Amino acid sequence: MTSEPPALPAPTGAAARTAVYEQKVDGFGRVRIVPVDPAGDLDVIHRWVSEERARFWGMREAGRERVLEIYEYLDSLTTHHAYLLHRDDRPVALFQTYEPDADPVGECYDVRPGDFGIHLMIGPTAGATERGFSGTLLSVFLTYVLADPSRQRIVAEPDARNDKAIARLTRAGFVPGPLIELPEKTARLLFLSRDAFERRT
Repeated sequence: MTSEPPALPAPTGAAARTAVYEQKVDGFGRVRIVPVDPAGDLDVIHRWVSEERARFWGMREAGRERVLEIYEYLDSLTTHHAYLLHRDDRPVALFQTYEPDADPVGECYDVRPGDFGIHLMIGPTAGATERGFSGTLLSVFLTYVLADPSRQRIVAEPDARNDKAIARLTRAGFVPGPLIELPEKTARLLFLSRDAFERRT
């Protein structure tokens, strides 16, 4: 369970970009999915990835210049994308997508037509936990991802030691698959079919 992050200044880059998706969730608020602006969102992203809680993201030791370089590179690709999720105009999560055929993950399992990969990191929390917070954000993001009818199965590969992320994905309907060896980690593959997601929503 994850509570709402502490108030942060709205990043100018993300605020200036048009949301690719927006959803009003009853009892939760308005969730907007905004493409990352590497320079404009650097303060938020660097702060998040530097924290101990983000150790499985693999960027704790990265300085600001390195984080900027990574997200500028992602921004240059057509196969990989990064997004900040905003709750009522506050950044609360970082999500990334990729096409498995264009990623090292695709070398570790038999990629099916319609497979589509995601990474997620919920922003830092403060105060009491809010029941259903991370699950709501994940559901909104999956709704956006699966709005494209060509995407038939969602693939995730958290660090195999990241029990919280694996449990969160499993609660959302993902089915655990095999362990795989990536250059920077041993990961657990998890899969969510379009049909399984639609049955739950």
